Amino acid sequence: MTDALAISTAALTKHYPGVAALSDLTLDVPAGSIYGFLGPNGAGKSTAIKMLAGLTRPTSGTASVAGIPITAGDHYRREVGYLAQEPRFYHWMTGRETLRFVTSLYPPERRSDDKAISAILARVGLADTADRKAGTYSGGMRQRLGIAQALVGRPSVLLLDEPVSSLDPIGRKEVLELMRELKGETTVFYSTHILDDVERVSDYVAILDEGKLVRAEPTAQLLASFTKNRLSVVLSGANDTTIDALKTMPGVQSVDLGKHAGDLYAYVLTVEPDKGTAVQRAITRYAAQNDLTVTENHVVTLGLEDVFLRLVSTKEHAA
Repeated sequence: MTDALAISTAALTKHYPGVAALSDLTLDVPAGSIYGFLGPNGAGKSTAIKMLAGLTRPTSGTASVAGIPITAGDHYRREVGYLAQEPRFYHWMTGRETLRFVTSLYPPERRSDDKAISAILARVGLADTADRKAGTYSGGMRQRLGIAQALVGRPSVLLLDEPVSSLDPIGRKEVLELMRELKGETTVFYSTHILDDVERVSDYVAILDEGKLVRAEPTAQLLASFTKNRLSVVLSGANDTTIDALKTMPGVQSVDLGKHAGDLYAYVLTVEPDKGTAVQRAITRYAAQNDLTVTENHVVTLGLEDVFLRLVSTKEHAA
């Protein structure tokens, strides 16, 4: 694997007759990261992951994992561990037997012995149930077994397609914690539509809509790009004329009046880049000079769900 990138795609495209499933996906995924791949149903997430897993060929464009192009066949697939959206196992096999079967499909130099299989089962939290039949596993256990089978070949990249979408809160928590533990040992690239989970565990995020990439950047940077120039201000003792004073403050571009009750007024201020701190100080001074009480005076914080809906629903692609 290169020092910088685990996955790299250039204009990766998959079209079916009458359907543009994915168009011109250009994406770089840093090695060792947890990368959330987001989009509404039908956005092209599973199509992209299947191409990266070597399960379907692109119509055009290129992609590589660990510097190996997807056209390299078996040599390429050895670098990839894949978990389908709804993993299926032979119900009559135990968890341990499942991993023995999967590892037997790898070339000898990539196979995991019984000691390594036991370690993987322990890593995913299945040590105590390794010899139970897979047909008795809960949804969360099946997902963890799916991650285990994806790990037996010691891949550079784990590709997980909706790994938590069908799980209850406990199962989701278990799988997310496992993904977090794997950070740095391998690159975790996963698709999902559960945005709270992405915000909690992902270093980077890419958003697809209608088969096209909308944004791709570090999660914190994406969130900050929507919030750094907006302030939430609540003043007690204000009146209908206060908004005019706020509008005239240096650095303030606009002021929107929100809810108010009595003399308690809420405002959202849009400020010039890098002027937020100065405007906050000006508001504090103004309040002191006019016998007002500052109840709130902080940068507006948007969660990933709000940002996602803006990008996908209102197409604020250049926010």
